[in-house]
Amino acid sequence: MEYDITLIGNYTKDKIVTPTETKYVDGGGFNYGAHAAVALGAKTAAITRLKENDKHVVDNLLSAGVDAYPAYTKNSTHMELIYPTDDFDDRILVMPKSAGSFTSDQFENIKSKVFLVNASIRDEFKVETLVDLKKKGSLIGIDLQGFIRTIDKNNILINSDWEEKKEALGLTHYLKADGVEAEFLTGESDLISAAKILKSYGPKEIIITHKDGVLVYDGESVYQEPFILDKIVGRSGRGDTCGASYVYKRLTLNAKNSIKWAAAATSLKMESDTPLKNTIHEIENRVSKYKWLNELS
Repeated sequence: MEYDITLIGNYTKDKIVTPTETKYVDGGGFNYGAHAAVALGAKTAAITRLKENDKHVVDNLLSAGVDAYPAYTKNSTHMELIYPTDDFDDRILVMPKSAGSFTSDQFENIKSKVFLVNASIRDEFKVETLVDLKKKGSLIGIDLQGFIRTIDKNNILINSDWEEKKEALGLTHYLKADGVEAEFLTGESDLISAAKILKSYGPKEIIITHKDGVLVYDGESVYQEPFILDKIVGRSGRGDTCGASYVYKRLTLNAKNSIKWAAAATSLKMESDTPLKNTIHEIENRVSKYKWLNELS
């Protein structure tokens, strides 16, 4: 079977610390992205690395309709996400343990229209592995965080210079980033300017999430949509949900309409601290609000 979209990334055991509470959730960009894609109706696969003790994450994916291809490792990736203020774009990430790096044999037998790499840090998915993925002839999307993040001596994740950016981004069709990451790589705080610079590095389309919504630049036009939600419960997985939703819908829709689906799905996800579990009908209802907003503008 050929999949519509295949998510690749390590599972992360997340400890989330905010000014009001501390909670533990099952994280990992691949996890949030796979749940979002299957909720939208995609034939979805997930390739991950994790400790066998955390197999419940794989079982949850299978129950949701995702075909999971795990590699069991000595450790799962552990992540502590610290939000010192109510600004959910201001956070400190600590990673004391890692499930290690992907190898090309983990995806060599998978056929997919799109592969979306949701790594947590640079060493998780090396550029030479990305080159092998490109040889499959599929569209490739990457999350910028997994290529500019490194770990300092205190296990804190920091953004650092990325010497291989032009080689890697020249292989990608979709590049997803958040506003902070986009500014780090481009030096531009203006999201439209940052998107155009990122596009010049080689990707065909740019997706940038920020606290208020999402921006897409397809090389010709810039599209922006807000998040429409009652309250923010789960910031983690925002970009992962948005990126997976957008690239899946982009298989059949134009950028202008795909971004509405992505913003709607992400809005629903942020109302919960779990991956997206809403029905397609609930997502469609949220999408309808974007159509209404556009009629008013």
